[in-house]
Formats: sequence, structure tokens, C-alpha cells
Amino acid sequence: MFERFLTFGDGPTDAIMVDNAEWLDRLEYIPFLRDIGQHFSINRMLSFDSVKLRLDREQSLSFLEFNYMILQGYDFLELTRRVGCRLQMGGSDQWGNIVNGIDLTRRVAGEQVFGLTTPLITTADGGKMGKTAKGAVWLNADMLPAYDYWQFWRNTQDADVGRFLRLFTDLPLDEIARLEALEGAGINLAKKALADAATTLAHGAEAAAESAETARRTFEEGSAGDSLPTLRIDGGTIGLVQALTVMGFAASNGEARRKIAEGAVRLNDLAIIDPAFEIVLEDVAVKLSLGKKRHGILTR
Repeated sequence: MFERFLTFGDGPTDAIMVDNAEWLDRLEYIPFLRDIGQHFSINRMLSFDSVKLRLDREQSLSFLEFNYMILQGYDFLELTRRVGCRLQMGGSDQWGNIVNGIDLTRRVAGEQVFGLTTPLITTADGGKMGKTAKGAVWLNADMLPAYDYWQFWRNTQDADVGRFLRLFTDLPLDEIARLEALEGAGINLAKKALADAATTLAHGAEAAAESAETARRTFEEGSAGDSLPTLRIDGGTIGLVQALTVMGFAASNGEARRKIAEGAVRLNDLAIIDPAFEIVLEDVAVKLSLGKKRHGILTR
């Protein structure tokens, strides 16, 4: 629910980062409903595509989700009041929320503000690329190590390679056209070029090269490269289920147990099917793998 907003002023470097908890944390429920809620029409809110599609599909829409558009609209009002924000940008799925903020700001503050939306970036199978999607890619290395970032682009679907090369790299268009034309096994060269170029932009050429070399050693030589994400275990002992969740390979203990039962989890390339398995680390690090694409190092 809470967001950080980057707002820009008149100067080329005049940017301010604000946190909407500064005003949302101070709201009192009854006064908020009385003063802000009166400006929102339930009929109009139900007309927005984001709500209509859910209702048409008979999907659950919680009261929390329904109130989100009111809170986002209020964010626009507060950004206008506090830092003079005049334009809110977002994906096309945010159109209704942004319009609500425009109307609220006009009604309450008498200010004219604007919204700009762009089409959502989706994969070839229609999946949304965003932070709410499972497996979303993060630019911050604290959220997603450079190696995992490289692997994200390396695992791009064949049908997306050319489009992603144009969107997420600065490679020359003639080079992209050449890579896009590759067929069969050659498409893997295009995927590696995408991964190298995208990782170079986000993390630098050295991190991209290290990630590529780690992938080569991991998948071609069967060894563990230096750039794999590493988890240091205090005391040298950790349960396999916990290791999977802490490494981010599984979203929950239940998912970790399912993956183990399916035979998808390996330690040093040896499949482990016992969810109660305890990993005991000696002086040698251990490679933890989930499937063919997720690898990490456990050490003490």
C-alpha cells in the first residue's frame, strides 16, 4: 500500500523522493471518509476496466483493493499540495486510479493536474512485467544479484528476444536485426547478447562478464562460478526448506517442500527428496540448485 514517489521540479536535477506514509499514517478513518470519500462515485469506480474485468470474471475484489484507488487518488492530491506535482505517470492499468486523483485534486484543491499512461510491457504469453508479478526483475542488486539479473534476460522466451533487445539495451539496430534473425540453437546467442547488454546497463560491464562466466561454468562445466548468490550460514547448519526460502528460491515453506518432493532440489548436483534434510556445512561450500536455472552457494 505504501509507495515512494520521485517528483521533479523545474531544474534538470531538481528531483525529490517522498514517502506517502508521511501523510497516510496520519489519516483518521472517519474524517478521511467524510472529507475525501464523498468525492468518489461508486458507480464510476465500477466502470473502470480494472474493476469491471474482475467482476465480469467473478473474481474476488476485497474492500482493501477497492479502497486502493481512493488512497492513490489522495496521494496525487497530497503530492500537488506538498511539492507542486502536476503530472502522474504510470502503466495503462493505472488509468482509473490516476483519473480519480485528477478529479479529486480539482475538487478539493482547485488545481488542474494531468495523467500520462503507457501500455504495459508484457511477455509473448501475455504475462505482465512488474513488481507484483512472480519473478519480477529488480534493478537494485540488494533485491536481485547481478547474476540472477543476467539469468532473467538469458531465460527470455524466444518470441520476446528481438523486442526486448530494442526496449532494454542500447545495441545498434542493425546488430539487433542480425541477432533477431538467428534461428534454432543460434537464438541462444541472441539471448546471451541481451543478458550481457542489459546487465551492463544496470550493473556494469564487469558484473555482466562475471555473470556470463558463472553461467558458462555452471551449465557447461558443472562447477560453481564465483558470481552465484551466496548465503552465509551461522553455525554451519540449516534446514533444506529454510535454505530454499532464505535464498529466495521458494516463496514459502510449503512451496519449498513441494519442490523437494518433486525432485527439483539438488545439493552439489545430488537430488534431495527429504523435506526434513539438514544441511551441515564443513569447510567446503555447497551448491544449492532448484531446477536447471536457479543456483546459489551455501557457506559458513
